[in-house]
Amino acid sequence: MNMKGKEILGKGRTRSDTTPLLGKHKQQHQQPHPKNRFHSSPSACSHSISSPLFLEMAAAISSASSSPTSHCNVFLGVDVGTGSARAGLFDEEGKLLGSASSPIQIWKEGDCIEQSSTDIWHAVCSAVKAACSLAKIDGEQVKGIGFAATCSLVAVDADGSPVTVSWSGDSRRNIIVWMDHRAVKQAEKINSRNSPVLQYCGGSVSPEMEPPKLLWVKENLQESWSMVFRWMDLSDWLSYRATGDDTRSLCTTVCKWTYLGHAHMQHINEKDSRDMEACGWDDDFWEEIGLGDLVEGHHAKIGRSVAFPGHALGSGLTPTAAKELGLVAGTPVGTSLIDAHAGGVGVMESLPEKENDNEAICHRMVLVCGTSTCHMAVSRDKLFIPGVWGPFWSAMIPEYWLTEGGQSATGALLDYIIESHVASPRLANHAASQKTSLFHLLNNILESMMRELQCPFIAALTEDTHVLPDFHGNRSPIADPKAKGVVFGLTLDPSEQQLARLYLAAVQAIAYGTRHIVEHYNANGHKIDTLLACGGLSKNALFIQEHADIIGCPIILPRESESVLLGAAILGAVAAKKYTCLSEAMKALNAAGQAIHPSTDSRVKKYHDAKYCIFRELYQRQLSQRSIMAQALA
Repeated sequence: MNMKGKEILGKGRTRSDTTPLLGKHKQQHQQPHPKNRFHSSPSACSHSISSPLFLEMAAAISSASSSPTSHCNVFLGVDVGTGSARAGLFDEEGKLLGSASSPIQIWKEGDCIEQSSTDIWHAVCSAVKAACSLAKIDGEQVKGIGFAATCSLVAVDADGSPVTVSWSGDSRRNIIVWMDHRAVKQAEKINSRNSPVLQYCGGSVSPEMEPPKLLWVKENLQESWSMVFRWMDLSDWLSYRATGDDTRSLCTTVCKWTYLGHAHMQHINEKDSRDMEACGWDDDFWEEIGLGDLVEGHHAKIGRSVAFPGHALGSGLTPTAAKELGLVAGTPVGTSLIDAHAGGVGVMESLPEKENDNEAICHRMVLVCGTSTCHMAVSRDKLFIPGVWGPFWSAMIPEYWLTEGGQSATGALLDYIIESHVASPRLANHAASQKTSLFHLLNNILESMMRELQCPFIAALTEDTHVLPDFHGNRSPIADPKAKGVVFGLTLDPSEQQLARLYLAAVQAIAYGTRHIVEHYNANGHKIDTLLACGGLSKNALFIQEHADIIGCPIILPRESESVLLGAAILGAVAAKKYTCLSEAMKALNAAGQAIHPSTDSRVKKYHDAKYCIFRELYQRQLSQRSIMAQALA
């Protein structure tokens, strides 16, 4: 299979985990957000789904004076998503001062999806410089830096140069992207071993985790395998590139590498946790799956030392990295987070009234809604939930166990549903001429259809249209990477109205999937009663209201919409010793914006309960059909 020259989106505007996926405005910078008073909407009818608060908007250039803005302490967060690198600057109150983004290259052929660490670092440098310029922030004002990124796998040699992980042999392509599914067979092989470490990732590894990807490279690209000196998660590589410190994050290693973070329960105090020797690797696991060579040299290739998120790395920015970023050498850099986990840190304490009860946080779930959606919840107790990743000790918030559900395709699914419809080009032209997003236009079409057809509520427009959203497999709670998507109720109607119906049905399907995950969490020990949402899709009011109605929980949106960037910046604030711990920094810098409540109309609940039953049946029928066809081919 030759992937040479197969670029999915090239150097143009690409998709990001944390920006709206369908708008075509290039999001290069952002004005400081005005302070929003916390308010709530009691029902589905109390606000418009086209409210500007929720729309994707191109940011405006700051009109601040040309001299640097006066801020004592500024914290920088960097987030590398699927399609862009973004940088955001925040003040001591957690308010966004300015942000910028730069696109990154991505190659795709079939299940193989790859990127370049060299390209990503250039994009990071560009975004950081642009953000500082637009916010009028001098490099000396930046007191701490944190990195967040997708859980993609980076391969470099002893000199730090990229090593190809591509069939093409192109050395630039040294990253296997998180959503790459080339290693399905390797995941099945690993799961068949029934290693004890698997109980800490929902009972099985996903092809999106690192061990299957590593095994794939060893089995298919032996020359590359022998050349690699370090295998790193992307966010750890960014921190390493910035500081020269090879220390890995408990977040990345525990969540994606089967590292057992609870081996460090005795290291929670500051003195012990500075440079923790990696004692949580299960050597028997690596031997059993055929990767025993990664145990050599005290696990040198996958991590000799680990640290809690936010702990200061090395001596801060190296002179070289500081020059490339336009910052000051020695600026503290905090141990990294996966992007979704940074979103959790950036939003988990975004309540209208701060609660001193340490157990209250255990009743919340964060939805990080972008290309995919991650469902983050923490608990004091170790809760094992089949089909849900975790429990991971201190992988997001120190001393709490994290459980992580997820849907592999949400924003990507909406992209696919819309772009594959015959009316999509026409609608895209309308959106461009009106300088708005496709989401906004579709939401308005649905409102008009509701009035014209005299529907009791918008959701009723999908009475005959049902979607199973597993177009990229099911991550949680079924954990079936072979699951397929279903669209029931197709017609020959080529109109924009029919596209709007399909879009609405897909939004609802995503929400039904989240309801399934929430119910599964609560059936296994959690007590989730409040959702907090961030990421690009959280800016879409229809998306959020449908989730509130379908799940039956209030959904809180943070004051600052760039929660992943804020979470990354919080890591820098902790590394700079501006706060004693991550939890303290979260309470200081998180702030609530708006709460969306479920509709009070009993008909809405009855309708969604009925559709949810159909949603659950669609997968069961798929299993039955799969069995029938397997017997036919036997």
